[in-house]
Amino acid sequence: MQELHDAPLAPLTTFRLGGPATRLVTAVTDDEVVAAVREADADGTPLLIIGGGSNLVIADKGFDGTALHIATSGLTLDGTALELAAGENWSDAVARTVEAGLAGIECLAGIPGSAGATPIQNVGAYGQEVSQTITEVVAYDRRTGETVTLTNAECAFSYRHSRFKQDPARYVVLRVRFELEDADGLSAPLRYPETARALGVEAGDRVPAATARETVLKLRAGKGMVLDAEDHDTWSAGSFFTNPILTTAEHEVFLAKAAERLGPDVTPPAFPAGDGMVKTSAAWLIDKAGFTKGYGAGPARISTKHTLALTNRGAATTEDLLALAREVRDGVRSAFGVTLVNEPVTVGVAL
Repeated sequence: MQELHDAPLAPLTTFRLGGPATRLVTAVTDDEVVAAVREADADGTPLLIIGGGSNLVIADKGFDGTALHIATSGLTLDGTALELAAGENWSDAVARTVEAGLAGIECLAGIPGSAGATPIQNVGAYGQEVSQTITEVVAYDRRTGETVTLTNAECAFSYRHSRFKQDPARYVVLRVRFELEDADGLSAPLRYPETARALGVEAGDRVPAATARETVLKLRAGKGMVLDAEDHDTWSAGSFFTNPILTTAEHEVFLAKAAERLGPDVTPPAFPAGDGMVKTSAAWLIDKAGFTKGYGAGPARISTKHTLALTNRGAATTEDLLALAREVRDGVRSAFGVTLVNEPVTVGVAL
């Protein structure tokens, strides 16, 4: 277990933003992770868990406490059962399952970060969410001081949410288990219209899993959503805002404001979200509120490839980023009466 003091945290995040931690511990085994957490809890030291750093916005002043970088490794495939250590690179793990001819997470290719973060956020893209294939999550319960195994149902997954996100100070994910599908090398049925169109098939069809993965990678790259150190459009957390889920009354207000702003013939995106709720597109809202690709004059700007990504152009501070995020959030609220919610976790700052 490696320990550093006054350690920079920006290099551990995809934004490349944030000040130093008082102490940075890098753990490479589950036992080291648990030991570091127990030590911090026993001492009453503030603890920040870092995996792949793709979903973190850290204050410029840094973190006054112990930052625990989970760098554990381990990928096991037993038939269609997959187990990943929390520190495993998620995108690499997806590639391994596709190489093995298994379906279920191929459309989650190219998502940056570590495997341990996927159940926290219920990571999803292009018609798949990890909640569809996760069977169990092994985690250290800081409240009881024990390692526990939570079933899929116990994880309480919902859109970009879970039990872990609901109570972020309680659990530290150690391992994630999945049940995939052997479909003779084919993908799961394609659920996302954009993916199906790019492949020239119908929604619900299957294609070779490798083809589905490659197509998703191309779609993501075209939006600046595949990490590339030379491309500042990827110096981001991917989607900065979640797609709003509206009640019927909120949706009616939104439609009225959209018609007033854009004309009665414009139909905003709308997708059923269960229990009478309606999901709409954050990217559409941002664009139609006037925040187009490349928006901004400072070192933090909207991506030139996708309106949903806020980016560090190389010399930004966290405060630069937050100023842009607030401008976008407030502009969308003024235009459409919808308040966007940030997807990344904020540390020492708030939107």
